[in-house]
Amino acid sequence: MYNKHVLAIFQNPQNAGGMKGANGVGKVGGTSCSDVMKIYLLVEDGIIKEAHFKTFGSCAAIASTDVACELIKGKTLTEAENLTGADILQELGELPQNKIYTTILAEQAVKSAIEDYYKRLEKMQKDAE
Repeated sequence: MYNKHVLAIFQNPQNAGGMKGANGVGKVGGTSCSDVMKIYLLVEDGIIKEAHFKTFGSCAAIASTDVACELIKGKTLTEAENLTGADILQELGELPQNKIYTTILAEQAVKSAIEDYYKRLEKMQKDAE
C-alpha cells in the first residue's frame, strides 16, 4: 500500500512533537476527515529556523506533515508559503490515491502556521506602539 520511503518517514519522523517558543502555530483537519495536523514554527528574521508537528491520523498524514516541515526549514516565509501538496507528494514518491489529500492538508497546515505568525507579529507591533 505505501512505498518504503513513506513507511520509513512514518516510522521515524524527524520533526515530530510540539515546540516551546513557537511563534507560529497552524492547525487543520478534523471536520471532513479523521486526520488532524498541527504545525509549529520558529521564525527568526523572516527565516523558518525550526518546524515541528503533531499529527493524529494515517501513515500518509504523518509522513506528509514530516516532509512539509523538512521542506520549509531554512526557507523564507514567502518560499514556505509557496509550498504545495505536489511538492510534498514529489518528496514522498507516491501515495495511494485516497491518501493524496494528506499532502494538501500538510500544505494548508504550513500556510495556517505562517498566517498565525503574521497575526502574532502584527499584534506585537501594535502593542509596542
